[in-house]
Amino acid sequence: QVQLVESGGGWVQAGGSLKLSCASSARTFSRYLMGWFRQAPGKEREFVAAISWNAIIWSDGINYADSVKGRFTISRDNAKKTVYLQMNSLKPEDTAVYYCAAGSTASGTSSSRYDYWGQGTQVTVSS
Repeated sequence: QVQLVESGGGWVQAGGSLKLSCASSARTFSRYLMGWFRQAPGKEREFVAAISWNAIIWSDGINYADSVKGRFTISRDNAKKTVYLQMNSLKPEDTAVYYCAAGSTASGTSSSRYDYWGQGTQVTVSS
């Protein structure tokens, strides 16, 4: 069983930045596909970003939803077993609960490709 714990959420004004972190208990963290998803009130959970263990997947192993490209950056530190999501130029529509997820496959933007989920961290962006 892999545990994921998110942190770094909070309240920020539009145009501001936040950095989310997700610490994993996985023994072989470096071999997991790591993703960030979000769910706004009344909406379905949606893909935000993912980083593969395989750098030949996507572009350097990273994929973003179109809505966050150029504003969000996903990264991972395998030694710390942590994945990050740097969020810049935040907009009110980025308000959601953000979830970290881990999968044993090399790629995937669908939630069905991920096996483990964190509890989520709230991000609120005010206009």
